[in-house]
Amino acid sequence: MSEDESGIPPELGRLRASIDNIDAALVHLLAERFKCTQAVGRLKADAGLPPADPAREEAQVTRLRALADEAGLDPQFAEAFLGFVIAEVIHHHERIAGREG
Repeated sequence: MSEDESGIPPELGRLRASIDNIDAALVHLLAERFKCTQAVGRLKADAGLPPADPAREEAQVTRLRALADEAGLDPQFAEAFLGFVIAEVIHHHERIAGREG
């Protein structure tokens, strides 16, 4: 593998550019997801529903673990990532319920 004038192999530069693009896509996807969950939070608050839905969360964890396994991603990592996202969503829903409920 040859190097460019900066001493970085071209393949490393290409891989890093791909990673940067994927990271940007992840940020945009998370932003879209949170737009949807904010709307869910408002609907729940209007309906007097609790911010958390343990049955839904459990189903999502099971679903995501299976998707991760199929994709060759560590299911434990996928579950931990989803757990972080769910915790943030619940926090948002609690804020919405306190503000609007």
